[in-house]
Amino acid sequence: MTSESHDLTAFVKTYDVRGLVGSQLTDEVVEAFGAAFADEIEAAGSELVVGHDMRDSSPAFAAAFARGARARGADVVALGLCSTDESYFASGSLQAPAAMFTASHNPASYNGIKMSRAGAQGISLDTGLASIRDRASSYLDQGIDSVEQPGSLREYDALGDYAAYLRGLVDLSGIRPIRVVVDAGNGMGGLTVPAVLGTAAGLAELPIEIVPMYFELDGTFPNHEANPLEPANLVDLQKAVVEHGADLGLAFDGDADRCFVVDENGDAVTPSAVAAIVAVREIARVRALEPDADIAVIHNLITSRAVPEAIAASGATPVRTRVGHSLIKDEMRETGAIFGGEHSAHYYFRDFWGADNGMLAAMHVLAEFGGQGEPLSTLTDRYTPYTASGEINSTVTDVPAAYARIVEAYAGVGEFDELDGLTVTGSSENGDFWWFNVRPSNTEPLLRLNAEAATAGEMERIRDDVLALIRG
Repeated sequence: MTSESHDLTAFVKTYDVRGLVGSQLTDEVVEAFGAAFADEIEAAGSELVVGHDMRDSSPAFAAAFARGARARGADVVALGLCSTDESYFASGSLQAPAAMFTASHNPASYNGIKMSRAGAQGISLDTGLASIRDRASSYLDQGIDSVEQPGSLREYDALGDYAAYLRGLVDLSGIRPIRVVVDAGNGMGGLTVPAVLGTAAGLAELPIEIVPMYFELDGTFPNHEANPLEPANLVDLQKAVVEHGADLGLAFDGDADRCFVVDENGDAVTPSAVAAIVAVREIARVRALEPDADIAVIHNLITSRAVPEAIAASGATPVRTRVGHSLIKDEMRETGAIFGGEHSAHYYFRDFWGADNGMLAAMHVLAEFGGQGEPLSTLTDRYTPYTASGEINSTVTDVPAAYARIVEAYAGVGEFDELDGLTVTGSSENGDFWWFNVRPSNTEPLLRLNAEAATAGEMERIRDDVLALIRG
């Protein structure tokens, strides 16, 4: 149980720690988490990786976490400034647990900790995070007892090794010359993009002209929130792509583990289309190495129907999962899937320890685009044959009642599936398919609707009908 004096439950989330700097997260609290993490993963006498993003509070928090971990005997490997997927690289390549200080796309007043076991395996409340929280609470009450042999500290700038590893997974050296606008949102993409796609890490020059936007590392996010999932945060990139006559644009979130793509017209490419492109490429790559392998690729249940269709057409098995970062990572391990894609622009790779990596997904898109002669819009249109609503959130006072209205209205009209919320699949009178999914939020009185259909008219009909039922 957590103590009353140090109740940490408010900011220890399902998959990470994320809270307000100063009131919830302080050096003392973070040091206790460092000690608790070292204990939970039994790190005494072995290495533990600590990295941080560009937020003002991150360097001090990383140092406090390292103090706590070293007090309990862990040998800390300090990465310094890095992206979240760079910390996964260090965790995987060193086979060491890792802690990354970031609040991803949250505003500047927040910070957080993403923790991994060795090999970049995620930790959730069900798999150790609750225990870490409770241990940290005890340390805050009673103080941290230093072990007889405290741990050491060494620095490791992983950026060059990380960039070289990604270049080894996706070869961009032979693509046609292309111009790419990149919006780093003042986040960690400003550090990793010049290293991976440019020459900042000492790697060979690629036939890619980068037009940089907001590459200055600034945790106050002076230009816009580093959350490309919100359309307002893509506007600057969309304009710049057109103004510069660029072939495409890329937008990274604050810790640079998610990447969004914009085509030459400034139109956003759906994450489902990106997932389909990457899936087809990864299937072909693995098939060339292992001709007789049974290949599985994961997609969550609210990606476009085009994603499992592309996977199956490429000779692999699509595996449908619930929505959720940690769930996908677990499913990757259990199924041996080579790739996993989510509607939220998280992309997971077997050859990246099952962890997500937005940069690697971007490199696949660049390779696919640069290996042929068509505009990106033409290429991605092939993977966007249907019309989707995007996620629509509705605040409802009585979630069960709204759910019941939907069930009553669609009983006998479509097929029901309750893998994650309620998915209903059916077809119109002329045979055009449609589906929708309604999922309640775990933390708020919200219902989330996603709908897709073979035609725009059919999607709009289903979307409006279900929204009317949700909102009563």
